[in-house]
Amino acid sequence: MRAAGVLLHLSSLPSPYGMGTMGQSARSFVDFLVQSGMKYWQLLPICPTSYGDSPYQSFSTFAGNPYFIDLDLLEEEGLLQKSEYQNLPWGDDPARVDYGLLYQNRFRVLALACRRLLARSPNQYESFCNENRFWLEDYALFMALKHQNGGGPWTQWPQPLKNREPQALARAREELGEEVDFWKAVQYLFFSQWRSLKEYANSRGIQIIGDLPIYVAADSVDVWSDPSAFQLDEDLLPTQVAGCPPDGFSATGQLWGNPLYDWEAMARDGFTWWIRRIQVLCSTYDILRIDHFRGFAGYYSIPYGSTDACNGQWRTGPGIALFRAVEKALGKLPIIAEDLGFLTPDVRQLLADSGFPGMKVLEFGFDSRDGGDYLPHTYPRNCVVYTGTHDNEPILGWFDTAPADDTALAVEYLRLTREEGYHWGMMAAAWASVGDLAIVQAQDLLGLGHSSRMNTPSTLGGNWCWRALPGAFDHALAAKIHRQLELYGRLA
Repeated sequence: MRAAGVLLHLSSLPSPYGMGTMGQSARSFVDFLVQSGMKYWQLLPICPTSYGDSPYQSFSTFAGNPYFIDLDLLEEEGLLQKSEYQNLPWGDDPARVDYGLLYQNRFRVLALACRRLLARSPNQYESFCNENRFWLEDYALFMALKHQNGGGPWTQWPQPLKNREPQALARAREELGEEVDFWKAVQYLFFSQWRSLKEYANSRGIQIIGDLPIYVAADSVDVWSDPSAFQLDEDLLPTQVAGCPPDGFSATGQLWGNPLYDWEAMARDGFTWWIRRIQVLCSTYDILRIDHFRGFAGYYSIPYGSTDACNGQWRTGPGIALFRAVEKALGKLPIIAEDLGFLTPDVRQLLADSGFPGMKVLEFGFDSRDGGDYLPHTYPRNCVVYTGTHDNEPILGWFDTAPADDTALAVEYLRLTREEGYHWGMMAAAWASVGDLAIVQAQDLLGLGHSSRMNTPSTLGGNWCWRALPGAFDHALAAKIHRQLELYGRLA
């Protein structure tokens, strides 16, 4: 069935409290999608962000981001008073997230709400803690210990804690009991609001596409609690880290720095960690996009301590064995494979064997550095078409920054006109393509340019900050989108 959707992270929604949340603005956006004839809302990872604010570098693969908890909903539940949060400084620019102010103020407000929640000790809270014990206990202790150790990475903690000696962990749980309870309560509040938002979206016919980053952060509870699953030395430091090799986009490649998995060890235990991870995220979302899918066929391995990605080498990944193990345990799952990047025959074979739809990014079709098979006349039906992703320029930003020959080719190939607007012409090409699903960035719907770009890979600062202004997603825009989707047979 042909359908359409929008890529917009929760953080980018309008809100008076610093960033988008799971409150009324999220429900209003769901209503906008319904009015537009869309069926899908795609998000970036909703896990807690760490230093650098990237949702792809998280303290936990299972936990939810506390910043997304809506304060007005907590007030409605009697867990906050408006005077405790309404007049705090949340940032001066409604079009940008100020992560520094969020860090300073959000947790102080959440501490008030959690104290009241724990005083009530509702049955639902106890049930949540029991059902999620397999990740929640370690996560809450990890965050409490991180706070006790000045926010430093776990590799710099005292040796007994770094090595997870049972007596040291037991003593820490007792000494930090109040702090541990706080982090558990935060997660209860997050997932209570998430469940309510997802139920609202689903009741209106909107499905949510979530995102699974292939790697986890070095400074995460995932690595601290299960170091044997990663390529670490005797001091629990990585021996090799993740990234991308040099290419037309970057002369020195991309040095991500995430620890690499010990795929042989994971295979020996039947990929249990991966099965659990995919199971949880598939129950969190309706559809799961797996980031950097090519890394399962072959991954780029860079020596730890390198200053760039030039000295890495390709190594063989788990291949189809991983996804066969997942399917055997969980059945067929609704998964999208992010198969972008350096595509070798083994990657193409893995995608074909999995049966997952891959991704086609329209902007790439006109990129002289890597045209690939991204022009619409080459698309298969079993794919998800994007104008661009969170790592790309919005369409108008692309026209302002891409080489003139590339943009001229796009104008000629797509027969774009300034009268219509280049962004509407490129979105129409995505909607008109044969791909089963077409996703456009919210920035493109709003006709925004370079300043609204969500992320520029391999750069620090200024990323993940863009926000839509209040009233941006209005009835007139919804009606215009609805007509376009009607023309191209993509109405929900």
